Parts: sequence; structure tokens; C-alpha cells
Amino acid sequence: MGSTLAEKILSRNSGSAVRAGDIAVVPVDLAFVQDTTGPLTVRQFQASGLKRLANPKRTVLFLDHAAPSPRSEHSNDHLLMRRFAEEQGCLIFDVGDGVCHQIVAERLANPGEVIVGADSHSVTAGALGAFATGMGSTDVAIAMGLGKTWLRVPETMRILTTGKFPTGVFVKDLILHLIGKIGADGATYKSLEFGGDVVDGMGMPDRLTIANMAVEAGAKVGLFPSDRITESFLKKHGRGDKYIPLQPDQGATCETTIEVDVSKLEPTVSRPHTVDNVALARELKGTKIQQVFIGTCTNGRIEDLEVAAAILKGKERNSRTRLLIAPASRQVYLDAIEKGYIQTLVKAGALILPPGCAACLGLHQGILADGESCLSTANRNFKGRMGNTQSFIYLASPATAAASALAGEIVDPREVM
Repeated sequence: MGSTLAEKILSRNSGSAVRAGDIAVVPVDLAFVQDTTGPLTVRQFQASGLKRLANPKRTVLFLDHAAPSPRSEHSNDHLLMRRFAEEQGCLIFDVGDGVCHQIVAERLANPGEVIVGADSHSVTAGALGAFATGMGSTDVAIAMGLGKTWLRVPETMRILTTGKFPTGVFVKDLILHLIGKIGADGATYKSLEFGGDVVDGMGMPDRLTIANMAVEAGAKVGLFPSDRITESFLKKHGRGDKYIPLQPDQGATCETTIEVDVSKLEPTVSRPHTVDNVALARELKGTKIQQVFIGTCTNGRIEDLEVAAAILKGKERNSRTRLLIAPASRQVYLDAIEKGYIQTLVKAGALILPPGCAACLGLHQGILADGESCLSTANRNFKGRMGNTQSFIYLASPATAAASALAGEIVDPREVM
């Protein structure tokens, strides 16, 4: 009997053949926290009686959510994490380095690894063929101390992609369409495993976007095969020696298979206040937007800024619509400066925020007023997500976001591309 990607990775790491529903005890290859979950993790580690980290060089702390700190309380939490990193000898990425999930992909994650993070979007690293998942702060604290954790092997939902993306349609439209189809809890504790012709030719940035949002359907992991795309990405980032090929076996047992013909997709938007509340962008034309936010761990990569800059070049944002841009990492920021995208965006009226989470979770840098609406390239639009329960969040691709910043309302990006 063949194995799914989830079964294959957890079997490889546990040292025994496991199937969906089994309990696997596995070594943790990488454990990380960020500055809203990290302080609790540190305190739980200290209270547990554990003295030293099992693997300091693969334990990572990120200061990205409240970066730079908007309040003394956050500053004190940052100080706690800096001191812990110095004491334990673990890695720390400080304010301005970027979003944890982007840096994990750029520098740390490898195929076949088990990765746990005290953040639900830790699933992003599944794009590289790693079993990457979010856990609570206490679970991650224990994983940091013991160097291992236990997992129930998830059932698999296979997503097979065919066709070719039409002009103006991107992978963000694909994942929003899929979540709208299966529901926000339709893949609860499942392994969403992506394959098919479209995936075979899909670059790593697009894979990261899709894996990042797997959790928005409730999935435990969002997995992609480790293939020539993965190998090329690892070589580019200086760790080609970490490449191993990983594919699901022919005949592997999946709970269900969903086929998506991307040639039939259109620009898609998630409406307030759930991610599965989707509609086509053209159906929402006329919906006024007071703020557009392009960035986050979902769509803050250089390819996303390139799309936005191409649409905004030589134009100006609508005077009634603020435009915020947050590169996902320092490297993305530098690349965007070198390629001229930052200059293009600033000339179009954009405000460039430091690399990090920025407006995404409503701590600072873009909190909405009562009754305001924001079109964001982020992954969540829950009520109050961006800091105000009286505001409204729509989710879309960078192309839809940039086009809407010009119009001051939600539009189909094909109107301006």
C-alpha cells in the first residue's frame, strides 16, 4: 500500500511505518516562536523544569508581529526573548528582519523535516515538503526542551490541479476558491496535499502562498512534493545539500480527492468575516475601500511586489484609499529596492512599512477606523483581526489589491492589466 506525503514524512522521522490515525513520536527538526506567542513559550519552558534546549541551533525566536514595538509591554516581551536567546544560545531574528514564516522558508526549512511553530501559519513551510504545523505555546516549549513531539497522523485530502491560469488570475485566487469550496472547517486536522500539472510547474513563491493558507480550511498541514522546483529553491538559498526528493506514492489512500481546473478561475475575494465567504471580484465592484494592504507571510514576497508595481507604475492611488506595503523580509525589501519596485510604489502613493507582520494582526501600523474597509493580501479577515471589531476586511491577490487601490473600490484587476 502506498503512502501519502504526510504518512511518508512521519514514517521517515518516527522510524516506523505509520498510517492515518496512528500516533507518531517524532524528533523535531526545527522549533520556532514569534513575539506574541514566544513570551508565553519562554515562561512555560522556564516553569517546566527543563534547563537547556535540546537543539539550540534549530530553535528560533522571531520579533516580527509587534515590530517595531508599539507599546512598552511588547518592548518588555522583546527584552525577555532577547535575553532567553542569549542565555540558551538559540537563534533570534530581530525587529526588521521580517516575518517568521518567510525567513523559515528562505533560510531554515528543508524537505522531509518535522517543523513546529507557535503560530498557526507555520504550515507555510509545507511548500518545501516539510511536515510543518502550528502548536500551542506549551507544546512548543516542551518540543524545544525534549527535541521531540507526538502527532496524530492526519488523513489526506488530495488537491489535483489542471489547466493554465488566465491573465489576471493568480494562486491566491486558487486557494481562496478552494477554501470557499470546502469551507473554513472542511479540512480540519487533514493533510491538504497538492499535486497535478499546475503544481508541477508552480514556483516556490506560489507554493508558499497556498501552503500558508491551508490552515484557513482547518488543515494540520499543507504539503507539496519535494521536486526540481524545491531543489532549485534550496540551491538558490545556499542549502542545496538539504534536498531530498519526496512524492506521494501511486495508490496512496486519500480520504477525498478534489480536482480544480485553474483555467476556469476568476479573480476571487474573501468577504468579511470568514475566509470561506468568497465572491468574484467583479461581483463586488463598487465596494468602497479605505485601505489596501499588500504584504504579510501570504503575499509579501518579491514576486507579489512585482505584480503590484506593474499595475501601479505611472499611476497614483485613489486619494481616498490608503496604500500600505510591507515586504515579508529584509531580503525582499532589498530586492524590491534594487529592482525599482519600491520607487514605483512610493510614487504611486504607497507607504512602505518595515519588514514584518505590520497591519495584519491589528497591533499597529494600519489599524482601521470604525466602519472602514481594507482589502488585504493577508490570510485572515476575522472580525477585529486588524485591530477594530467595527471594521471590515476583504482578502484578495496582490493584483486585485493594487487595482483596487487605484479605483478606491474593489475591482477585477483585468480591467487595468
